[in-house]
Amino acid sequence: MNKIRTLVTAVSIAVGGFAAVAGSVAHAAENFPTRPIRVIVPFAPGGSTDIIARLVTQRMSQELGQPLVVENKGGAGGAIGAAEAAKADPDGYTLSIATVSTMAVNPACRPNDLPYDPIKDFAPITNFANTANVVSINPKFPANNFKEFLEELKKNPGKYSYGSSGTCGVLHLMGESFKMATGTDIVHIPYKGSGPAVADAVGGQIGILFDNLPSSIAQIQAGKLKAMAVAWPERVGTLKDVPTFAEAGFPVLNQPVWYGLLAPAKTPKAVVDKLRDAAVVALKDPKVIKILDEQGSAPSGNTPEEFAKEIQTQYDWARDVVKKQNIKLD
Repeated sequence: MNKIRTLVTAVSIAVGGFAAVAGSVAHAAENFPTRPIRVIVPFAPGGSTDIIARLVTQRMSQELGQPLVVENKGGAGGAIGAAEAAKADPDGYTLSIATVSTMAVNPACRPNDLPYDPIKDFAPITNFANTANVVSINPKFPANNFKEFLEELKKNPGKYSYGSSGTCGVLHLMGESFKMATGTDIVHIPYKGSGPAVADAVGGQIGILFDNLPSSIAQIQAGKLKAMAVAWPERVGTLKDVPTFAEAGFPVLNQPVWYGLLAPAKTPKAVVDKLRDAAVVALKDPKVIKILDEQGSAPSGNTPEEFAKEIQTQYDWARDVVKKQNIKLD
């Protein structure tokens, strides 16, 4: 009988302990956030990922009552920052920005040694925005439109180089896809983020740049780069004279990219939902919408489940392309 009483007491204590922990977690989620939130951007400052992350998280902090502090952790096509974010405590105080590079292309290029799993190690929160891609050239490049650009490349295989935000990033894959679709030969020059690549394209160190539109558009509008084509469903409002890849005859290249918000796996649903709600408010702000539109982006704000599906779809696509084209890390 004493043994039974002891067992019952032990079970009661355990149940009470579990209830206390559950109550504590619920209470923490309800009061979240009570301190600043760190947001890892896995690329260098100045690129599209950085621009969109800062724009949306700054507005989110007004809703959450705590600052969202952006921290740039570039390198390895976004893998360094993504890996650090994946290992963070699942309490909502360390978040990260998801891109097609970190969640699809990089995993496809490094299936055996990537230090994180894009599907298992994160809790998707929401897709911030869909963004146009662009191929542009230095003004000294001997072409004024896409047709002339393509003719020059075909006449001079191997002569020209193009920059991207990093080896096996989405813009690298875009460049390689361009080569395969157009039958041209251009040399890849990887950078640690779009910012440095844009600077070298403007400076003439590289003749061609594959980029997300937000990090290039200011230089395009200033005449320091010339846009040849954009990857977007229709012509971008601020670049009416620039055709889409579909209009140029290459619909396979007409793929925009996205930027979203992630928490580490096992982050409480209540915390994820609160962050997503703040993002939705931010993405409905007319000022945010206007800036995104000017940058060639469109707000999303979908559900965690919808964003998870987007990530999975893009991951499957990238894995298929990399396998078929035998694209590998340098």
